[in-house]
Amino acid sequence: MRDLRQTPDRDPIVRRVFLRGICQYLARDFHRRTEQIAREGRADRGMSLPGSHRGGMKLAGKTVVVTGAGSGIGRATALAFAREGARICACDVAQPRLDALAAELADRALVVRRVDVADRAQMRGFAEAVHAAAPAADIVVNNAGVAVGGSFLDTSLDDWDWLLGINLRGVIHGCHFFVPKMVERRTGHVFNISSILGIFPAPNVTAYVASKFAVLGFSQSLRAELAPDVHVTAICPGMIDTAIIADGRLAGDLVQRKSKMTERFKKGIPPSRVADAILEALRTNPAVRTVGRDAWAIHKLTKLAPQTLQRVGSALQRRFGAAE
Repeated sequence: MRDLRQTPDRDPIVRRVFLRGICQYLARDFHRRTEQIAREGRADRGMSLPGSHRGGMKLAGKTVVVTGAGSGIGRATALAFAREGARICACDVAQPRLDALAAELADRALVVRRVDVADRAQMRGFAEAVHAAAPAADIVVNNAGVAVGGSFLDTSLDDWDWLLGINLRGVIHGCHFFVPKMVERRTGHVFNISSILGIFPAPNVTAYVASKFAVLGFSQSLRAELAPDVHVTAICPGMIDTAIIADGRLAGDLVQRKSKMTERFKKGIPPSRVADAILEALRTNPAVRTVGRDAWAIHKLTKLAPQTLQRVGSALQRRFGAAE
């Protein structure tokens, strides 16, 4: 007789039943969640005021800082806040992208400046320019990020320095130079962009995983420190249609797969979905907000079945185009 006390990871039949149950639970929960969001969205649209967002913070005239605003999630977020009437303080390392953004923002642009977020002096100068134009930021979106793909053995220390300088120190710089004045005013919201790979430690992206786990942990700790006056939310997107792979660095076997991975990411959800999630989080103030079904499901699995989640590593690599 089969021992039903065996764990799902040891018995293949029990594991299949276990996984089927989890999938059914996730499907029901996802359906309930989307229905709830739809109901709330309909209700909020019926009573929203000009310059406010879904019954939350009134955004007209608010000062919003967005790093890495020249493309992808940063650009979509800057434009989304501008449409709500906010004044945008945007930075990016690519001047042509900034010029294009500034043209789209028009009179909603308060400060637009070329900045390397990894550079302490440049971030200090950016913050000083923002604080010369406004008493403090109302919202800070630490979005700037890059990708390094490859195994730990294939990743150089130079690549580690480059990635951690932007993905982690950039977030720390953004908080260091903007949060103190938010604390003085006892109001504001900080959004730090982590990732699905800040929740699930996929292989062969060791450096990226390390940076995004660090951002998630930093955000949760900072949230506890600054509560209740200043809110902090970690945003964890899944696969998003951005240029992060095209602009990133790959090592080892992944070098030959860069074009395939770039094409695969074009099938991701649009960056505007992340911007929408950030706007929604202004009202709900979650500690962690996932974006996309893949990120949402993996976040659930980390709580329900962490051992089973480890088995999906190869499937996740195939989704991102990092494996056959």
